[in-house]
Amino acid sequence: MTAVASVPNSAAAQPRLDYDLTIAGSGIVGLTLACLLKDSGLRIALIDAQPRQTGLQQRRAYALTLMTGRIFAGLGIWSQILPQITTFTEIRLSDAESPAVVRLSPQDLGRAGQDPAGLGYVGEHCVLVQALLDALAAAKTITWLSPAEVTQVDYQPDAAVLSLLTLGETRQIRTGLLVAADGSRSAIRQWAGIRTAGWQYWQSCVTAVIRPAQPHANIAREHFWPSGPFATLPLPDNRCQIVLTAPHAEAQHWTEAAPAEFLAELQRRYQGELGELELLSQQVLFPVKLMQSQQYSRPRLVLVGDAAHCCHPVGGQGLNLGIRDAAALAQVLQTAQQQGEDLGDLRVLQRYERWRRLENWAILGFTDLLDRCFSSRFWPLVATRRLGLRAMRRLPLLRYLALQLMTGLLGRQPAISQQPGNLSGSSNLSKDDP
Repeated sequence: MTAVASVPNSAAAQPRLDYDLTIAGSGIVGLTLACLLKDSGLRIALIDAQPRQTGLQQRRAYALTLMTGRIFAGLGIWSQILPQITTFTEIRLSDAESPAVVRLSPQDLGRAGQDPAGLGYVGEHCVLVQALLDALAAAKTITWLSPAEVTQVDYQPDAAVLSLLTLGETRQIRTGLLVAADGSRSAIRQWAGIRTAGWQYWQSCVTAVIRPAQPHANIAREHFWPSGPFATLPLPDNRCQIVLTAPHAEAQHWTEAAPAEFLAELQRRYQGELGELELLSQQVLFPVKLMQSQQYSRPRLVLVGDAAHCCHPVGGQGLNLGIRDAAALAQVLQTAQQQGEDLGDLRVLQRYERWRRLENWAILGFTDLLDRCFSSRFWPLVATRRLGLRAMRRLPLLRYLALQLMTGLLGRQPAISQQPGNLSGSSNLSKDDP
């Protein structure tokens, strides 16, 4: 934990606080939080070590839950996002060569008509960031401090004092609350002495974008293999992002493999179902881990997104948890503001922590169990999981419960998701898709 001397504060030289709230990290979660609070009247600073437009260069895609769509709709940005992403209308679950394929549809969720005929969405990073930046463009209460790096934090009774390095110069700002949205390796979390529980998986993930000869038909696929899950996320223009999970050495091999060899492996896994495949991007490797912070809050400090927790990418839940964190925190802070409470008071921040920490544990546990059960050749587990898939095919209640969890509709829902702006805008379905 970084300990620095208290910074002299002269009321004549500066106001008691430069900002009511400072968000360290302007990724999707940090931008979402700023967007949620932009009309609250709070003075907000956004800090990032990268220039503001950096996120527009990233093409990585994410699975987005129905709850994420509703939160973005409540923010009024969904009508801009939806035409540029894919709404998937079916989820297919399968296990290696087993013929027991589970097909999940909106009818299984029992909410047909409430969302645009789908079970979720797939959106690229740059699309989401552009919509959030556009929403923040005219916000007079938002101050951008980028590129800037937080180098020290001094937590005082009435403020957090941040030392920033900007273009080779150091400056200090005083904020009523510091929000750490600076990723899984959060320096701010570590400086505060907040410990984490979890582990690195024995697997890594390989991502790439392909274009199949056959239409992807807006189907999201999760195919479990003994080496790890293999996900296919449908994108506009009949593209797909694949996420191949495998033990580290195997994942490294597929990252370095020539395109022809890599596509041959994908063909083997698809069994020709999507026809000939074209590789549109390089293979990218990233490790995966499970992590849960032992606390989400300290006086004057709160953690959101990957700074607070990380999960296995199976099921595509990671970013969605962070967006729900942002919605919950914004709701807690706005309620506290209306009641005249100090936003940095631990009692206020613990309301957010009680809301989100248990729900996040449920998803972390679910994704971990799913990966461990399906990434195994141990025959009792193989028999059990295939029996479970067959049961899911036959029992509507199992499909309903699984979808409630996967779509983010299980648990306490933030108020912003109950007042959607435009959930029914036109989604980007390819002309060949139903």
